[in-house]
Amino acid sequence: MRKLGIIMNGVTGRMGTYQHLERSIVAIRDEGGIPLPDGDVLMPDPILVGRNESKLRALAERYDVPRFTTDLSAALADPYNAIYFDAATTSARAAGVKAAIQAGKHIYCEKPTAVNLAEALELARLADAKGVKHGVVQDKLFLPGLLKLKKLIDIGFFGRILSVRGEFGYWVYEGDWQPAQRPSWNYRKEDGGGIIVDMLCHWRYVLDNLFGEVRAVSCYGKTHIPQRWDEQGQPYAATADDAAYSTFELAGGIVAHINASWVVRPNRDELFELQVDGTEGSAVAGLRNCKIQHRAQMPKAVWNPDVPDPTDYRAHWTPVPTIVEPDNGFKAEWELFLKHVVLGTPFQYDLYEGAKGVQLAELGLQSWAERRWVDVPPLTSEAAREAAAGRSGGPSSPSVQ
Repeated sequence: MRKLGIIMNGVTGRMGTYQHLERSIVAIRDEGGIPLPDGDVLMPDPILVGRNESKLRALAERYDVPRFTTDLSAALADPYNAIYFDAATTSARAAGVKAAIQAGKHIYCEKPTAVNLAEALELARLADAKGVKHGVVQDKLFLPGLLKLKKLIDIGFFGRILSVRGEFGYWVYEGDWQPAQRPSWNYRKEDGGGIIVDMLCHWRYVLDNLFGEVRAVSCYGKTHIPQRWDEQGQPYAATADDAAYSTFELAGGIVAHINASWVVRPNRDELFELQVDGTEGSAVAGLRNCKIQHRAQMPKAVWNPDVPDPTDYRAHWTPVPTIVEPDNGFKAEWELFLKHVVLGTPFQYDLYEGAKGVQLAELGLQSWAERRWVDVPPLTSEAAREAAAGRSGGPSSPSVQ
């Protein structure tokens, strides 16, 4: 058995606890590890890191993890720990990742990878210079619903794709009469909060990988709820945007529009849904499910507001069957990254890909501030490496602000 020490920083938060610790690393451990081609088994050995010792101890006991500490420096100094994972707050992420790179650790982290593009590119440059492997969580690509959608795209079901329309979100309690489902820092701009910074990173990798490279963005943000209550029940001013209404121009002329909101009461099948319309067919994909309508199944729609519409439009959609139940998306990507570290197998979701998400969020904020469309300059890994190293000065260079 080959053990691999993994520093897990920020696991006391919701995502860190459930998606990364419980449903990924602990699940891999409880399944007996990851089989390797030579017959050996790769076994993750986490050390939980955070600021609150009592919370860490409780997590360690709940999940039978023997190692935990509040001393990040000591964990980084231990050569046994080969990987540094960061799910801490966005504003603190870059400092932790930089320290881990300096210590020679391979990097795997949540997104956004940094608070601005310049910092995101710096992390990627530092990791390359140090010779460590690096990856970013891009979990939505591994969702069952989007995996089905990707298969439909690959087999040409849609014909020519015309447009993508997305709805994401739910009502996050203000915290006065019900505890909020998200931490209060999410609603303070000064602490790195805001739904544009959070969600446009997701939309970048989803749109780029499924439909086509994002070429331009028009984004409008809004702080709909100006006051919320924190974890101690104290009121505070919500200074960050809690809703974003974004339109994207994609390669190939595809138009995408995605609404993201923490102040919406969903009237849809799932909390995240994408509708894709093409010349030959359409699909609606959510977190887990996907349904389709081919042009031959399409009912005739006639607009007549004077009489009741007799057509049951939902009845003309067909569910895409689940042939093989996919693994948890976070766990699936963790396994890919761990194999990348140990075996050198490909892993495309590196810190440069993470920088693309930061770039789009930054340009989305610019679009909102200036109330206009903003072009998204190409940010290939090669161009990003040149920009991060300060060697790129051509007209197609990424905008580093």
